[in-house]
Formats: sequence, structure tokens, C-alpha cells
Amino acid sequence: MSANSASPETETGKPAGSDFRIPRVPFWIQIVAGLVLGVLLGWLTRSQDIDWLYTTLDKVGHIFVQLLKLAVAPLVFFAIMVSITNLRKVNNAARLATRTLLWFMITSLIAVAIGLAIGLITNPGSGTGLTPKDGAKPEHAGSWLDFLTGIIPTDVITPFTELNVLQIVFMAAVAGIAALQLGEKAKPILTLSESILELLQKALWWVIRLAPLGTVGLIGYAIADYGWDLIGKYATFTADVYIGCALVLFGVYPLLLATVAKVSPLQFFRGAWPAIQLAFVSRSSVGTMPVTQKVTERLGVPKEYASFAVPFGATTKMDGCAAIYPSLAAIFIAQIFDVQLGIGDYVLIAFVSVIGSAATAGLTGATVMLTLTLSTLGLPLEGVGLLLAIDPILDMMRTATNVAGQALVPVLVSAREKILDHDAYNSASASPVDEPEARDAEPKGVPVTA
Repeated sequence: MSANSASPETETGKPAGSDFRIPRVPFWIQIVAGLVLGVLLGWLTRSQDIDWLYTTLDKVGHIFVQLLKLAVAPLVFFAIMVSITNLRKVNNAARLATRTLLWFMITSLIAVAIGLAIGLITNPGSGTGLTPKDGAKPEHAGSWLDFLTGIIPTDVITPFTELNVLQIVFMAAVAGIAALQLGEKAKPILTLSESILELLQKALWWVIRLAPLGTVGLIGYAIADYGWDLIGKYATFTADVYIGCALVLFGVYPLLLATVAKVSPLQFFRGAWPAIQLAFVSRSSVGTMPVTQKVTERLGVPKEYASFAVPFGATTKMDGCAAIYPSLAAIFIAQIFDVQLGIGDYVLIAFVSVIGSAATAGLTGATVMLTLTLSTLGLPLEGVGLLLAIDPILDMMRTATNVAGQALVPVLVSAREKILDHDAYNSASASPVDEPEARDAEPKGVPVTA
């Protein structure tokens, strides 16, 4: 008896009727649903004073962020180390690295200029009702001395236990350069490092799949804890940050794509959107890095170059946190403390934004960068306390802008250097978070035998 008569089968060898499966909800819809549910639960918690729900939202959001942070230290180390060694596979590696850094600086200057312009036009510190007494010094403040001396660790363990990303980046860069100098002798270490990096990225994918749930907790807790009254106090400043980031995200970036790279801006957002939306929720450039690298590669950037540019950008490229936000925050705090800023001060803000952006190190929040800016300008550090309450709400848009810029620059450089795969760019669309499951679900094509 033939196999066909034993049981009805499809041409792929699967039993008839097995094609039915529950439709998968796209990841972006899951994120949006989490945002909506989080807002509703946060409003319900605050209006009805539900303590257990408040605690639950806090714990859910906290656990999600902790899971992201758990992978940050080893992920940054091995990503930076491997990315530097991957440059040996790229033609004109030094030229690509230089062009990447140059475009990081150019886009940061544009972003800080937009932030300053919006701040000068809107006067975000006026009419808030806030006074210097409402401020408080942060526990940890940044300074140029701390920034420069803090790059070099005192030992190899503390940066990982205290999550000092800047020191981890330094050690990874030294290890990567040393491996390049050793050549073939370092091959076993590089092979092991690449395997560890893949393992870490796989584990982080599992955390990323929890993003919709983490969204409910983070957004819900923010609404329940801060409420709409607090947002109202900072309405102008909050609007300034969101408008500034939106102008860079949907104005400057598309213009650069259309004029410099000569590619479709709409197609860029179609391909990069999974990383941008995850950054909005997670508030972590480093936590989003595996998704950012995947979407960048799918946009036609060569893998060898993307594996350098994206990790490098995730720790140093911060148009939202290190350019728009500190420029607006400096103007806001100066107005609250009645300090007049001059042209020289605005030039200093631009300088700090371009040179000191590595101080943000891809983590949630931009307090270190803000204190670095304030200390450079001589503004009271107590002003940081004025903005801490509203920071999580601002950080979502800031980080989304950061990550978009981290994907943008490799596309610009690749297009200018004529190594961009335009066919891949024009076809990039599907979410990378959905891709592994979709690939696993594909029919294997088992032949039917007699």
C-alpha cells in the first residue's frame, strides 16, 4: 500500500488539515496594545488608589528593565570587541570608521542646534511655577575630570559589577585592537567571543519577546506614579523634547536619506521601525542593539560593517539623550534659576553634546550627560532634581531617536561608499522579532514516498 493511501497528505508531506494555525499578532501591534493597556491600568490605579495593582505594575516594569540590564555588560564587551575585529574583513576599514564617526558628529550638531532653537523660542522654564527649592542634587554627578579619568577602570571586575559601560567599552576596544595585532594567534579567542555574543543575543531575544508585557508595567507605573498633573507642570518642556526629537526623527533623518544616501526615507522607517518601537518601550539603546543590528543589516548594510557601526553607535550615538535633551534642559534650568546664557554658553552646549555623548553609554536615562552639561556651564546641579520625576516619559522618545540615528548613519555611510545593497534596502519590511518564528513555521518540504 502506498503512503498516499495510508493517510491523506498535502504535497509537502503534512497531514491534510494541518495548515490551520492561530494567526500570529505582529509584534508592533503587541507593543501598541501594551501601551494602551498600560495607560488604562495606570489611570485606573491612580484614580481608584489600587495599591496591589500599583505594586504589580512597578514590579513588572522593574523586572523587564533588570532583565535588559543583566545582558548589558557582557553584551557590550563582546559586541564591541567582535565589531572591532570584524573590521579586518572590510575593505577600507579605517575610512569607514572615520566616516561613521564624522556622521555621528554631524547629526549630533544638527540635533543640538534644533534643541537650542526650540528652547530659545518656547522658553520652557517660564510659567511652570517651579522654583530652585524644588530641585535637588543628583546622587551621582558627571564632570569632565570624572569622564576622562573614569574611562580607565581600576580592575577588570568592577566595571561589570557596577555596570560602568564606558569602562567596559574601553576594555573591549583594547581587547579588540590587541586581537587584531595578534592575528592568527587570537583566532581561538575570537571564535569563542563570537559564539558567546551569539549566545547573549539569543538570550536577549527572549527578553525582547517580553517587551509588550514590560510595556504594560513601565507605562502603567509611570501614569500611576506621576499622574497627569505632573506632566501638566512640565507641559512645555515635555512638548519641546518630543517635538525636537520628532523633527530630527521625521525631518532631518529623511532629508539626509533622500539627499545624501539617495534612498527612500519611507523604506528606511519601514525597515527600522521594529528597533525604534522597542527602543521607545525599553528606554535602552544597548538593550535594543540586537534588533538595531538586524534591521540595519536587512536595510542592505554589509554585516561586517554593521557589526562595527551599530555597537559603536549604541554606546556613543545619542541624538536624543545627548543632544536635544541636554540643550533644552540647560535652557529650562537656567530659566528656573534665573541665569542668563550667552552665545558662548550655547557653543559649550554643542561642544559637550558632540564630544561627551559617550557619557550616556546607552543606558536608560541621561542624568550623567545632563550633569556634565550643567557643570560645564556652571549651572546649579540642583536643577537635575527638577527633571528626574518626568525623566521616564521623556526617555522613551529620546531613546527612540537615539536608535533611529544608530541605524541611519550606517545606511548613509554604506550608500556613500557604494556598498549598500539597494535590493535588500528596498525589500526590508518584516519585523525581525517575528522572523525567527516565521522561519521555524515554514514547511520543510518532506517528500512523499511510496
